[in-house]
Amino acid sequence: MTADQQPGPARVLTGRDPATGRPLAVTVRGGLIAAIGPGPADESHWLAPGLIDLQVNGFAGHDLNAEDTTPETVAALTRALHRHGVTTFVPTVVTASHRRIARALATIAAARRLDPLVRHSIPYAHLEGPHLSAQDGPRGVHPAEHIRPPSLEEFERWQQAADGLVGMVTLSPHYDEAPAYTAELTRRGVHVAIGHTHADPDRITAVADAGARLCTHLGNGAHAVLPRHPNYLWTQLADDRLTAGFIADGHHLPADTLTAMVRAKGPQRSLLVSDAVALAGMPPGRYLTPVGGSVELGADGRLGQTGTPFLAGAARGLADGVAQAVVSARLGLGEALQLATGNPGRFVGGRGRLEPGAHADLLRFAWSPGSRTLTADTVLVRGQQVSG
Repeated sequence: MTADQQPGPARVLTGRDPATGRPLAVTVRGGLIAAIGPGPADESHWLAPGLIDLQVNGFAGHDLNAEDTTPETVAALTRALHRHGVTTFVPTVVTASHRRIARALATIAAARRLDPLVRHSIPYAHLEGPHLSAQDGPRGVHPAEHIRPPSLEEFERWQQAADGLVGMVTLSPHYDEAPAYTAELTRRGVHVAIGHTHADPDRITAVADAGARLCTHLGNGAHAVLPRHPNYLWTQLADDRLTAGFIADGHHLPADTLTAMVRAKGPQRSLLVSDAVALAGMPPGRYLTPVGGSVELGADGRLGQTGTPFLAGAARGLADGVAQAVVSARLGLGEALQLATGNPGRFVGGRGRLEPGAHADLLRFAWSPGSRTLTADTVLVRGQQVSG
């Protein structure tokens, strides 16, 4: 037991179970859930594990990939996410030069060393690239000049710069090196995800055979037009070893597409990510950004490149994504929350569980059918109240 987990006075948080509607009273002590019992019959709020987001590039004006990012930036972003119910997140570092990636990773590692709550909230970092497809469409907005094949030597230098912080890597399986690279990272306990790819089905299967277990924002980072079959989307949907992340912001995937993909993967092999950029959580308006130039953020959370029909990133948080998934993917509230708690929790040490002995990372919130978000009332991280 660490110093920030010493036993202390118990506190009780109440709310309705999103899966059953049953009122609950959760007793918290020493940073853990101590007991769960019946709550007050007239309870109006909901209670769930804190949200878990495996893909965050930025939020509320804080950019993890900017040149001037500091440990204070990471801490401020962490607390902004806490206020919106995200208690665990995986900071995502995108394709760039070796130096810039190493600097971003080292900054995140420094922020974790300075603050116990940041350390708890960030279990590891996600490296999205630079081993992606260079083709237009699958590449997304990743800079073509920095796309390159997997290199174990380069990966080791990143890990040295960041105290071994990299715990997830997204790559395209089209590289000849991809299966061996996947097998070695998997052996080291690093999650490998398929994404931003134009790979044929055999190469996708080869990296799944080697240990890849995730798909990064499936359905996005793809060509605008694909062969009916075979193609890389069908292969990822069909492989039961792969758990797929989906961006449910109402813009990246049409409702029918999200519904069909979640049903194809099944409720246990689907999860929600925000893929949020720094403008997520910011007021609507026109902004100038390093990637995309002039962009417009709408009141509905759509972030588009000014004067074009193209998206410029995801600008809605995971609390919005859960509410959107209820509508777009035709899920119950409890089902949608499972895609943002227990399912991603399997990839961060088994978090996202509402049971005795689990971390007291909790979200008490207001929601009613048709709501555009889960409105946080009280948020606990390791039993410590961080919002509300």
